[in-house]
Amino acid sequence: MKKKIIIHDRYGVKEKEIDYIPVRFIIAMLLIILETGAVIIITCLCAYYIPYFYISMWATEIFCVLQIINSEENPDYKIPWLLVTLLIPVAGFMLYFMFYNRKLTKKQSKRINKISQQQIHTDDSVTLAELEKTDRKAYLQARLLCKLSDSHIYRNTKANYFPMGEALNAAILEDLLKAEKFIFLEYFIIEEGVFWNGILDILKEKAKQGVEIRVVYDDVGCMLTLPGDYYKTLQNYGIKAVRFSPLKGQADNEFNNRSHRKIMVIDNKIGYTGGVNIADEYINEKKLFGKWKDVGIRLKGEAVKQLTSIFLADYELNVRTPVEDFLPYFKESTSIADKGYAVPFGDGPKPMYRHRVAKTMIMNMLNQSQNYVYMMSPYLIIDNELCQAIENAAMRGVDVRIITPHIPDKKIVFMMTQSYYKRLTEAGVRIFEYESGFVHAKVYISDDEYAVVGTVNLDYRSLVHHFENGVWLYKHDVLKEIKTDMKATISESIEMTKQNIKDNLLHRLIRSIVRIFSPML
Repeated sequence: MKKKIIIHDRYGVKEKEIDYIPVRFIIAMLLIILETGAVIIITCLCAYYIPYFYISMWATEIFCVLQIINSEENPDYKIPWLLVTLLIPVAGFMLYFMFYNRKLTKKQSKRINKISQQQIHTDDSVTLAELEKTDRKAYLQARLLCKLSDSHIYRNTKANYFPMGEALNAAILEDLLKAEKFIFLEYFIIEEGVFWNGILDILKEKAKQGVEIRVVYDDVGCMLTLPGDYYKTLQNYGIKAVRFSPLKGQADNEFNNRSHRKIMVIDNKIGYTGGVNIADEYINEKKLFGKWKDVGIRLKGEAVKQLTSIFLADYELNVRTPVEDFLPYFKESTSIADKGYAVPFGDGPKPMYRHRVAKTMIMNMLNQSQNYVYMMSPYLIIDNELCQAIENAAMRGVDVRIITPHIPDKKIVFMMTQSYYKRLTEAGVRIFEYESGFVHAKVYISDDEYAVVGTVNLDYRSLVHHFENGVWLYKHDVLKEIKTDMKATISESIEMTKQNIKDNLLHRLIRSIVRIFSPML
């Protein structure tokens, strides 16, 4: 199957046909399958012809089971993998080591140690002490987040909220034109079209002016949207472009930890994040699933430093050159008076992040809320621990509302999302499906005091495997806009009640089967 895209190169604008599923990815997946199959066949043959090998195979199986049981992971994730490991002896534990492990490779870990020495290190004691005097509850949340994510707390930062991708696009283009020193972009998906081509035109012009441009895009996230060698096209424009964790056809866990981040930094003064990837459906230039609801946030001020640091770490993780000195990129900054506090944070696999940062902060928000918690996510695939936190908040009398899509992008995932409706609504949670189309926003707000805006979905991949990022906000003026947008989205949604939740025998059977294996998707 072919796909036409518009290519901007040194010779002008032209149409180019690419494979809808690039050959490179097909070959890589075939190599992984062949490698896995070869190991299974060799293992089985050895077990048949060499008695002692049979014993060692089962010893490995027992080791794998013990590894799963004694791991620090949530029991909800252990059960499916125990089933796979026991039912498919050889292939099971191979799949386990490939997909279950959230640790980065040894090579990546060594480089991370070097990168960490170059990241921004700020003394937060004064700011935290100031927050503690104002609100100890907020202080404890901020302190925990800084510890978990190795981030910092900032004041003097202005935040702007964009309730739709169209408004975000306009602001981005305006800010890019003002860039003087550098522009950094990291996105899970980039696709040729109105959105990206508008940005690319500015990037090419800025590169000619001597502005440093760096782009990171996820190799798997872009496998259906960009040619495999698109980074070379960008390099021809004077843009330093790299693929995040290129798919190589190796049967290991590296390809499972993708960068789901969306970060744009301009001169260390302005930063953007949120759910919006750079593709036309995100700004409703292309209709896929009705109206595409997504949001973004713009930071101007001291907190942008943290986004710069996160981007540089990801860039350096994916190049072979010696780790650069990050300090020059933090010299240029700006300070904007604002009464609120902000903590831009990252989340991802070990050892970069030893704890589940985003999940912890969402649960804290639920556990400490007094009046309301509103959440918006395209997916709802959560473990029992998070599910209980949502239920407990609702049963405590907190107004808990969750917004999900009405028109799904993935039917199986949507079925898993709907499988939680009955349990949560019985606890008093109000669930709304966005009738106008597809919700891709990731927004969490509580009590007019706290909010998290970023890339984190309420699903297994976001909360466990992916590199993610977000911004924790306390007492920022922008919280009023976030709450207004949440209520406006609810007004365009259908509330899911006992009457319209599909709960017949067939639906329950399908959902039960699908949920067992949800951690593997």
